[in-house]
Amino acid sequence: MEYTFTIQDLPKIAEKVLFNTSNKILLFYGNMGVGKTTMIKELAKRLGVKDTISSPTFSIVNEYEIDNDKVYHFDFYRIKNEEEALDIGIEEYFYSGNWVLIEWPENIKSLLPLESTRINLIKNKNESRTINMMPVK
Repeated sequence: MEYTFTIQDLPKIAEKVLFNTSNKILLFYGNMGVGKTTMIKELAKRLGVKDTISSPTFSIVNEYEIDNDKVYHFDFYRIKNEEEALDIGIEEYFYSGNWVLIEWPENIKSLLPLESTRINLIKNKNESRTINMMPVK
């Protein structure tokens, strides 16, 4: 799935992402400032998160309750090594059956679940974004 969109299209694109994913683990790749956190905020809202959604840059993970489920939002930008990720118990989160939304997954590459969905975000010259989504197996 590939779409080019503007910020006004974000709710519609988030719905398409949720409809087209075959699992609950979404890996967000893209340069700084491309809109990974913005996309995740919209996805969490569409999943039913009522809380204020913020980036877990310093806490590494934010947890949100939704009806009969949870959403875990990870940001591994500041993680120093994979050992640090293991210390916070990421395996329990990853294999919980809940929604797991990960920014900067490349920083914990060997720890990522085999079944997940890769989402690439690219910022275009006209300020639009292109999203490319594909299952990882």
